[in-house]
Amino acid sequence: MFFLVLLRLLIGWHIFYEGMVKLLDPQWSSLGFLRQSNGPLSGFAQWIISNSSVLSITDFLNIWGLICIGLGLLTGLFAQVASIAGSLLIFIYYLNYIPFIDTPTILSDGSYLLVNKTLIEAVTLGVLALFPTSRIYGLDHFLYKNKNLNDGNK
Repeated sequence: MFFLVLLRLLIGWHIFYEGMVKLLDPQWSSLGFLRQSNGPLSGFAQWIISNSSVLSITDFLNIWGLICIGLGLLTGLFAQVASIAGSLLIFIYYLNYIPFIDTPTILSDGSYLLVNKTLIEAVTLGVLALFPTSRIYGLDHFLYKNKNLNDGNK
């Protein structure tokens, strides 16, 4: 249980920090990442960058999605929902840039073939959704404790 909670906290910090860095950088945009998209969602990425309003909405949703998901994992508040949402969001990143042999790397810390840190983090969040550690160590503990008390009064 200790390692599952630790994993939830570490990934939560990583996701929260990524969102905060983007929020605090007025020049940040997903444009560069989406331009390099070569995976199954590359057509969707091209559609997003072809419309500045859609790109702005995407940037806003990305930033605040990362922050909210990260906070949910860190605090253990709605952590199961945050795990699922985080898994889906990060898997979308992966589907935009799947590392193949002939794929030029945008990463500076390794070489990958199909499996990379993005995919591992997405799958790990899916696993964390199956183990609701926040009901023991997190704010969800208080929500479910009160829910169980209310259910017992019926």
